Amino acid sequence: MWTSRRKQRRATMLASVLRSSAVAIFIAGLPFGPTAWGQTIEAVDRTALRICADPHNLPFSNDKGEGFENKIAELLASEMQVPVHYTFYPQSIGFLRNTLAARRCDLVMGMPSGNDLVLSTNPYYRSAYAIVSRADRNINIDRLDDPSLRTMHIGLIAGTPPATLISDQGLLENVRPYPLVVDTRYDAPGKQMLDDVAKGDIDVGILWGPIAGYFAKQQNPPLKVVALVHERPGSFMDFWISMGVRTNETQWKHDLNELIQRKRPQIEAILKDFGVPLLGRDGELLH
Repeated sequence: MWTSRRKQRRATMLASVLRSSAVAIFIAGLPFGPTAWGQTIEAVDRTALRICADPHNLPFSNDKGEGFENKIAELLASEMQVPVHYTFYPQSIGFLRNTLAARRCDLVMGMPSGNDLVLSTNPYYRSAYAIVSRADRNINIDRLDDPSLRTMHIGLIAGTPPATLISDQGLLENVRPYPLVVDTRYDAPGKQMLDDVAKGDIDVGILWGPIAGYFAKQQNPPLKVVALVHERPGSFMDFWISMGVRTNETQWKHDLNELIQRKRPQIEAILKDFGVPLLGRDGELLH
């Protein structure tokens, strides 16, 4: 029973990270997998790097090529000596069904490793949820059981892993919630949360590290971003992030793994430039 509940909770946490990054989680009817004869047929277009992405989802991607996933795609395509071609689809119901499964593209970036809806490449970064505050407030909190939070107004994206820990601490009355699922053409709850931190409307904001790092860099007065790397084991505050391909395309996955390994220093440089908190293999903070 305990194992079943733990698996269910992890599935919920993975879904919230998907919503917080570049991929929708409302997916049904995916025609992936082997053929009826037990064979696998790859349908990858090797004349271009065909990416499935949200056109309005910074810091991850947009249709102007300004996100860090756009930059990483350009890096990989340059190494492959092919152009990047995008299939843009909003972060909503049917994302994978209408893009990757429909073979309109061959690669989804920003997938939590081990997601069973795709075949995951080796991870290309690991990040964590973070707590953000104004630097001039000198708030020194690096874990969610800090007693100081009991006197603070807390910004929180509904349905994300930190919400469970905040609830466990009995702090929901202190929370200003921000929506998890939005129309990314019009709303950016992560940016709005950090706008509110900068204005002093809330004391701290808690959100997925890549979003926190990117929007914090745009604020004045300066904001401080602290990755939550000291939470108790099993709290799901950090995740390995991979790329996703169709489940039968193992050779494509292997080719991408080799490409990711060759370009890892450049990939990490892009992530650092966007303010993404990066964790090492043992969960230690690298940047």
